[in-house]
Amino acid sequence: MAELRHLVSIDDLSLAEMEAIFLKAREISEDLTGWSHLCQGAITATLFYEPSTRTRLSFESATQRLGGGVITAADMRNSSASKGESLADTVRVVSSSYADLLVLRHPSEGAARLAADYAGVPVINAGDGSHEHPTQTLCDLYSLWVEHGHLEGLDVVLAGDLRYSRTIHSFAYALARFGANLVCIPQHGFELPPYVVKRLREEFGVEPIRASGRRLGDLAKSSDVVYLTPQKPHQLSLFTDAKGKAQDIQHVHAVYMTRPQTERYASGGSAESEEYMQLGKNTMAAESLKDAVVMHPLPRRDEISADFDSDPRGIYFKQAARGVPVRMALLAAFLGKIDVFDAEPKLALEVRRGEKDELRCPKESCISRTELRHADTKYKLISRVPLQVACAYCSHEIQVGAVGCRTTQEWHAPNSPQLKKVRPEEMAFFADVKEAEDRGFQAAPGLSEAEREPAPPVL
Repeated sequence: MAELRHLVSIDDLSLAEMEAIFLKAREISEDLTGWSHLCQGAITATLFYEPSTRTRLSFESATQRLGGGVITAADMRNSSASKGESLADTVRVVSSSYADLLVLRHPSEGAARLAADYAGVPVINAGDGSHEHPTQTLCDLYSLWVEHGHLEGLDVVLAGDLRYSRTIHSFAYALARFGANLVCIPQHGFELPPYVVKRLREEFGVEPIRASGRRLGDLAKSSDVVYLTPQKPHQLSLFTDAKGKAQDIQHVHAVYMTRPQTERYASGGSAESEEYMQLGKNTMAAESLKDAVVMHPLPRRDEISADFDSDPRGIYFKQAARGVPVRMALLAAFLGKIDVFDAEPKLALEVRRGEKDELRCPKESCISRTELRHADTKYKLISRVPLQVACAYCSHEIQVGAVGCRTTQEWHAPNSPQLKKVRPEEMAFFADVKEAEDRGFQAAPGLSEAEREPAPPVL
């Protein structure tokens, strides 16, 4: 029996699989009504713990156009969740015989990963907190692919709220994998989170470079511009001279604008306390932007003026319409009706479940902190030496001060070469040396004096 596939993160699809989905979506788009035979009898359940219009209706339209049926809980506040039912229990019930595929939106980061752990059918993430929104990313990539015929080497501006937009985070990772370049023009105070930039650098070989927004005109007048590019010498030479001085950005292929994600702001925090950046005909008048298409995941507020709707560069409504054939291709693939998946599954990162005495994910909105009954702490090991650990649910990096070995009852420093000999299932992660020793672990032989010093507290 084939391994059950889920779409929790954009990383769950290889580049070849994404391109196969694009090709199938283009074929489907030529006649949306001609595929009602493909998934006859299949049932999709849409479980939305957050409001949605486009994503939910797009999935439901896609299912029905494929000949399938839909059961929906468009507002989970009116479901058994209001009685205290856990996400894990809901997923187990709905995936038992109610539906053949689950589409989930949830406010907690990592909720889709938890659902995949408990579901007996494929789970597709329709947005989990500020973490990821992989199907929106696929729709956005497809739009760029349709407009330009390729993705590698494109210069794409990411503008607006880059801090809280899960769409932006997924889109940035995927563009980096395809070899595109990112020009970040954030609303002041809403820059890309450090963990996103760190991952772009460490996993995808992307390097932030100082850039000048002079040629971008009004678009960059009140923002620091950062250019994120794959580490290729010919690309670096285009944007920096021999002395490292920032050079002008000459040409942009696409501008991706986002609204202020006010529903995710901390109490009292809002970009609306200052003037939010807006795209319009004047903003897009710069020579470097003359051929740039303007994208937006919708809904919009005032960040794209209505007078721009008549400009042929504004493709945001086309972008929304293209979501249907993309999601039709996705649903057919995950229901096993079309073949787009690689024969060889990609190697997964090592994942281990934490014990009750170990460090927990510090992110308050992580599903491991909002659903305590079923979401035990889970870690993914990004690197063994030096040790790098992230939450397996929300991908937030966890700072480890000391690593215990449950077999020897000894603790090691996170950069100790001895960790190569400790199997992941034997490890125990602690905030600092004191915490490890309070749990009964002793210092491993051969530790240097520096390694014996207590680590600084985790912030």
